[in-house]
Amino acid sequence: MRRRAHRTTLTAFLLAAGASAGLTGCGSGQDGGDKASGSTAAPASASASASASASSTSASASDEPFAGLTGAEISERALKATTGARSLRMAGSVPDEESGGTLKIDIALDRRGDCAGTMNMDGQGEAELIKTGDTLYLKYDERFLRAQSKGEPQADTEALVSLLAGRWTSMSAAGADAKEMAGFCDLDQLLEDAGGSGDDTPAKVTRGRTTTVDGRPALTLYETDGAERSTVYVATEGKPYLLRFESGSEREPGALTFTGYDEPVPAESPAGEVLDLDGPGGTKA
Repeated sequence: MRRRAHRTTLTAFLLAAGASAGLTGCGSGQDGGDKASGSTAAPASASASASASASSTSASASDEPFAGLTGAEISERALKATTGARSLRMAGSVPDEESGGTLKIDIALDRRGDCAGTMNMDGQGEAELIKTGDTLYLKYDERFLRAQSKGEPQADTEALVSLLAGRWTSMSAAGADAKEMAGFCDLDQLLEDAGGSGDDTPAKVTRGRTTTVDGRPALTLYETDGAERSTVYVATEGKPYLLRFESGSEREPGALTFTGYDEPVPAESPAGEVLDLDGPGGTKA
């Protein structure tokens, strides 16, 4: 997926297995000072087994938040708060450039590189992942394994399903086979990408109406870049964290909801038997 050169104030970002996907959020820079209300788009539901509550946005009456600030100034504050987070949880869907499909995720991650969550591609089964310390744990359901094995000999597919379906596996997070999946847990990189590069003309950012996202008061911001207008929701209580991003691009559609800021990530080694893909015996308790 292409990345814009201008500095983005907020980025919806996903490090997917095998590919990096970036959805730009608010760009800092010119602001028309528009404080008129805009329509609030209906959010997509975050889909995964450990799914967050489906996001919803609805207008709410309250005193004007961020009084006297332009959209660009608000997005700068949101950038500072969001990139300062020690951990967060993101859930939603983004396009996957490599496959041309839609990747749905629900994952919590922190700056230590630990993470826990789920992912699926176009509803074709689900994979669970946990990274704690230097070890990556993965568990696939049967539908996921069959979808990933499409085109392989039937006997090989059946053997793979018999060995791995519904079973936790482990491997070194530093190994070649784990590098891409482990990168999915790299919050430092994800937040670094949110800063952008500052090399191009920024998009226009305008204020919208006050609303709520999963019950949290928020202010809507609109990023207009050419014919595209994306929507960002910023928390108006506590730190001005990014709460939700909705892409306005037909080429790069998607939506992500952000919660769990600075909360512990439930990244614990799975209980019971785990298939050790690095070990000579293949299994460990």
